[in-house]
Parts: sequence; structure tokens; C-alpha cells
Amino acid sequence: MAQPRQIIECGDFVLRRWRAQEDFAAAFTLIDESVDHLRPWEPWVAQHSEEYTRKLLERFEKGWANGDVYNYAITRDGTPVGMCQTYRAPEPQGRRMGYWLHPAATGKGLATRATAALVEETFTLPELEYVEITHDVANAASEAIPRRLGFTEIRREPGTPPVAPSGTGIDVVWRLNRPVAGAEGAAGG
Repeated sequence: MAQPRQIIECGDFVLRRWRAQEDFAAAFTLIDESVDHLRPWEPWVAQHSEEYTRKLLERFEKGWANGDVYNYAITRDGTPVGMCQTYRAPEPQGRRMGYWLHPAATGKGLATRATAALVEETFTLPELEYVEITHDVANAASEAIPRRLGFTEIRREPGTPPVAPSGTGIDVVWRLNRPVAGAEGAAGG
């Protein structure tokens, strides 16, 4: 089974595969410092605890091994400042993506650049035809990323429960098709 690289060098930051229990302290701290920032849009933060973080990292390991999900720490100078991932879409020829940053790392284009790097890496997987990004229709910050990277809005659909506190329960689905061979780089480089 083809898999993406575990480390993706991106100049001033690195996408690095989460390493189960080795990364527990860093992952817990990152989430702990981001809970208030994430709470409006991420229902899972209500479960934040040491136990939840340990189980999350275990799921990351299992997901990577079976190809269901590839989770990365977005790191600067070796310190995680966010997370991004690509996971199986409902159709076998597609993958979906997600991302979030520590509040101190927002507003600098980092999520956009990290997502672009992960899109490019994801398109190295064979038989993949597209990647998608979904977000609640009210989440303007998340919407900006697929717009900047040339994704096309393809539909709006009911979100997967539970709905986040600031969410509407309606998700916007954006799609970017695999670049044609010889065309400019994926996701606006």
C-alpha cells in the first residue's frame, strides 16, 4: 500500500507524522492551549483530557497503518503549532483533509501553506482522483483555505453530528481534482 512521506519539509515549517506516545506531551499541550480557540468549531475538544489525547494518538497510529488517515503535526523549530490530516473520502478515489492551528500560529498563512503541502503529497498516492475539504458553512476561516488553493465548492450537505457550538450543521464540500500531468503544481504551491 502506498503511503505519503512521514516527514514533509516545507521551508520554515515541517509536517511530521505524529508518533503515538512519544508525542503525548507535545500533543496534549498543543490541544490544551488551543481548546478555547477550537471549541466553537471542533466538538471533540469537549472530551479533551490526558486519556483522550493518548487514545487520539493511538488512533493516529492505527489509521496510518491501515491507510485510513494520515495525521501530521505542523511544526516550527521542532514544536507542534497545529495539526493537519488526510483521510478516506466516501468514494475510494478521493480523500478529505482537515487542519487547525494553535491560536498563536493563526493569521500568518501557515494553515494554507501546510494544506497546500499536504495536498501535493496526497496526490502522490496512486489512483487518487481528488481531495476535498469540508467545513461548517459558518466557519469563514476554514473557508478561506480551499478558496486560496483553487478548490471548487461542489455541494452543501448536512454535517456529521455532533454540531460544534458555533456550527450551523451544514457543511460546505470543496474539491480539487488531481492535476493533469505537466500542468502547474497542485494547490497553488
